[in-house]
Amino acid sequence: MSVDLPQEQLAKLVASFMSYSAGHLPDDVKARLAQMKETENEGFAPDIYNVMEKNMQLAHSLGRPSCQDTGIPQFFARVGSKWPYMDIIEDALIDAVREATAKAPLRPNAVEVFDEVNTGNNIGTHSPWIDWEIVKDSDVLELYFYMAGGGCSLPGFSKVLMPLEGYDGIAKAVFEQMTTYGVNACPPCLVGIGIAGSSEVAAKLSKKALLRQVGSHNPNPKAAEMEKLIEDGLNSIGLGPGGFGGKLSVMGVNIEQASRHPATLAMGMSTACWAHRRAGIRINPDFTYDLFTHKGAVL
Repeated sequence: MSVDLPQEQLAKLVASFMSYSAGHLPDDVKARLAQMKETENEGFAPDIYNVMEKNMQLAHSLGRPSCQDTGIPQFFARVGSKWPYMDIIEDALIDAVREATAKAPLRPNAVEVFDEVNTGNNIGTHSPWIDWEIVKDSDVLELYFYMAGGGCSLPGFSKVLMPLEGYDGIAKAVFEQMTTYGVNACPPCLVGIGIAGSSEVAAKLSKKALLRQVGSHNPNPKAAEMEKLIEDGLNSIGLGPGGFGGKLSVMGVNIEQASRHPATLAMGMSTACWAHRRAGIRINPDFTYDLFTHKGAVL
């Protein structure tokens, strides 16, 4: 009997993980949508939430992605320094994307810049995108997978403010972007904000903010207060589910920060649509796993 090599084992596991997350929203997102549905009782909003609920049921029963735009695959890997297969992770993730694209199926979205050619399998230049972090004294691979769709990526941006613009300037930029492009992200959205000293760091932090659990809070009390103020303000603009109007426009606002230069105040913003397909898995050296964003799920 043949035994799969570690790269093949990891690739198969991650491909199954991707396929499952394409059609199943994480537990916290489903819980938040259920809460919001109870609040929305006027206009088109109840009907939109009923459609969302039916969509989730059909995605599960039919084994299909919950949205036809399955995005550009992005991985955020927290690799234990004692994980025994560090050398094969990148190749395994590429193999997994290729397999999941064919079997899930995932829509081929990787278009090569300048050549304007769709590769047909979601594999391309820096695609899938992999963000790396080493965790000391750990033998576990913690892997987040995120589907960066066109609609939820469209409002994303980063910029560097003059320090005198302050945190009010950051809030103003977020509101300008959400009132201009927020409807494209299929609300209710999860809004991620990064604050740092340069635009690329702020942009990365804003995307990592989307990996945080819905309803969680920044450990810094001032940052948590800012999350709440912006969330309340965005809910008051009336985008509502699907952009058809309602009492609630966002699932939440998550802020992540890094120390900044005294002369710069950089901010970035990323959004996730209501079908927020963010999934996290912990993989042990023997390839047993815990799909911690989807409790009880078996791949």
